[in-house]
Amino acid sequence: MKLAVPRESEAGEPRVAATPDTVKRFVALGFDVAVEKGAGALSRIPDADFEAAGATLAADAKATLADADVVLKVRRPSTDELGLTKKGALVIASMDPYGHDDAVKAMAEAGIAAFAMEFMPRITRAQSMDVLSSQANLAGYQAVIDASAEYDRAMPMMMTAAGTVPAARVFVMGAGVAGLQAIATARRLGAVVTATDVRPAAKEQVESLGAKFVAVEDDEFKQAETAGGYAKEMSDEYKKKQNELVATHIAKQDIVITTALIPGRPAPKLIDAAMVASMKPGSVIVDLAVERGGNVEGSKPGKIAKSGDVKIIGHLNVPGRIAASASTLYAKNLFAFAETMIDKEAKAIAVNWDDELVKATVLTRDGQVVHPAFAPDTK
Repeated sequence: MKLAVPRESEAGEPRVAATPDTVKRFVALGFDVAVEKGAGALSRIPDADFEAAGATLAADAKATLADADVVLKVRRPSTDELGLTKKGALVIASMDPYGHDDAVKAMAEAGIAAFAMEFMPRITRAQSMDVLSSQANLAGYQAVIDASAEYDRAMPMMMTAAGTVPAARVFVMGAGVAGLQAIATARRLGAVVTATDVRPAAKEQVESLGAKFVAVEDDEFKQAETAGGYAKEMSDEYKKKQNELVATHIAKQDIVITTALIPGRPAPKLIDAAMVASMKPGSVIVDLAVERGGNVEGSKPGKIAKSGDVKIIGHLNVPGRIAASASTLYAKNLFAFAETMIDKEAKAIAVNWDDELVKATVLTRDGQVVHPAFAPDTK
């Protein structure tokens, strides 16, 4: 069995899909592991560390992918990489398939079995494979660090002989994995933190971290969560009431961090231009949903935009801004999933296509798009 770890081909992606630790584990499962030279450089992993763990260094993508049975990536394979990957290979990555039907079709036509890690079901058995949570956790942390770097005042309250410096007021919109980590990080830095979310269960989580919960808590609010734990789309009436409350609250904040995403849909707009204009000079907004259209009017992908005297941070690939940590967690997520598809006694690939984890994540197989969200309508 050969496992390939190519260097990421997409510009601006510093993460890598394996670490020396996971390479050792794959070797123990019976794999010959090929890692492309320089694959881990931007995640602070020298080639020598991969070699010491048992990997063979390959000169380029062609040599890395040649005859590979399993390919691990951070991003979905490019057209060039598909051309170098043999039919029937298992390719495991974050595929970002929504809105990229042509890319999904290309993977099917290449004959690979493509697995989208972001579709991993949120069940106890799959917690160690949850790339959305591992990467969102780091994004929430980094959002606060980025905000504090642009905010030209101290975050904690400081009592000095020369007077008192008030604590920064931080408002986190969306209390999922990223939001909860943003709350915890802002609290560690000494800020006064408030947060909002449309899911009732979030209130207790927010308050357990020492933040105050801000929401219109009516009957609709109490039913605003799907069986999968995601936020439901709210009615226009609720949105109006919530917007009025949020608008009043935002005007008093120093830093706002938005994290709201709905799978398969554009990010909901949470902050309009009037709300931005109401904030004090020097205030900072971090839009973690900028890659999906953004939660904030005026945010620009990959830029720090200015609206009056308010900065709107729209960094792309926020987990990649702390690539060394992100790669460590991501690689463990991939190993935990790949391990379920290996017969350890026979040291052979043995995919159980009826496994709920496989059925939830497989996008393409045997030349066809098989995931129900993307498969052609045959009715």
